[in-house]
Amino acid sequence: MIRSLIAIAALSCSMPVLAKTLTVEAGADAQERLQEALILAEPGDVVELGAGRFDLTDGLSLDVDRVTVRGQGMDKSVLNFAGQLGAGEGLLVTSDDVVLRDFAIEDSKGDGIKSKGADRIVYHALRVEWTGGPKATNGAYGIYPVEASDILVQDSVVRGASDAGIYVGQSKNIIVRRNTAIENVAGIEIENSFDAEVTENLVTGNTGGILVFDLPNLPQMGGHNVLVARNAIIANNTDNFAPEGNIVASVPAGTGVMIMANRNVHVKDNAIINNGTSNIMVVAYTQKFDDPNYQPTARDVFVEGNVYGRAGFAPDFPGGQQLAAAFGGSLPSIMYDGLGENLIVNDKVSGVNLGLTEVGQGPENANPAPLGDMPGTVSALDPITLPASMEAALK
Repeated sequence: MIRSLIAIAALSCSMPVLAKTLTVEAGADAQERLQEALILAEPGDVVELGAGRFDLTDGLSLDVDRVTVRGQGMDKSVLNFAGQLGAGEGLLVTSDDVVLRDFAIEDSKGDGIKSKGADRIVYHALRVEWTGGPKATNGAYGIYPVEASDILVQDSVVRGASDAGIYVGQSKNIIVRRNTAIENVAGIEIENSFDAEVTENLVTGNTGGILVFDLPNLPQMGGHNVLVARNAIIANNTDNFAPEGNIVASVPAGTGVMIMANRNVHVKDNAIINNGTSNIMVVAYTQKFDDPNYQPTARDVFVEGNVYGRAGFAPDFPGGQQLAAAFGGSLPSIMYDGLGENLIVNDKVSGVNLGLTEVGQGPENANPAPLGDMPGTVSALDPITLPASMEAALK
């Protein structure tokens, strides 16, 4: 008998703890109940948000691995931060293997959802919105994974961010697909990151549609291997409403795709239409920097198979109107500063080489000429493969 009890006890100790669902409904004390669930969750658990509006007064945080936070839908489970007392994120995630899906965050004082150092994170079918429209006082970023590996952002909607709707920074192995970015300063931004695919997104009504940047003085630099493909990048002509001093405050309204100081970027099979400054800009970083390891020019940029609408009809930079006049009233679809290396354009589309000779020069120093043939070789991009566990977590 004693041996049997010992055997049963040993077996029970070796069995995995069954995952559980922690359900949180909207209503009174939502702040305390939801944060408590995020604290008490254990690896494998689901924090289930009920339908309704959760009126919150402070940011939320999650630091437990392998947790799913799941609502009833992006228009059914709404985390409302209009009454937030602090200035931080709506939700901060610092743990790995997290799935965030099927809920909304509205009117956070800071970023909507930020994950930092959170590997293998999934953002699925979320809505992050500042409901008062474009304002400098809105939070900077909507969906904001940074300093991580294996990131999936899909089927989500972001509106009103005063920096970038979807921003992925200092990360690697990234897929951003089938999202909608509306009325942000930057719709989608890939910054200082390696190996990214930005595909099948609708990007419209922003100041700039899709930005691929590399900046100095950051722990990870040398952004490279970025695919921008099969996106609709349409009418990104909203006046720039970023706070002064922000790097994207210099992005001209009317920018479709902007590639700055990045390497091996492929822009393929997109519809890029009705962007008032330029459909595609390939430029160097123009601000002063003191980082000896930073390369400020764009290199190995490949453009092919895109469908273009009109562009350059309202250039939003000093000297833009005069430059447009020299081209008959509007700028060509592609604008290149002339400072990079190996720009290859296989599309039959008009372009301008500004003919700048030094990094840091502005358009006022331009010696413009038609883009002409841009021969060169192309480095292939390998498809991004995410861990199978990430796709499986959505089934």
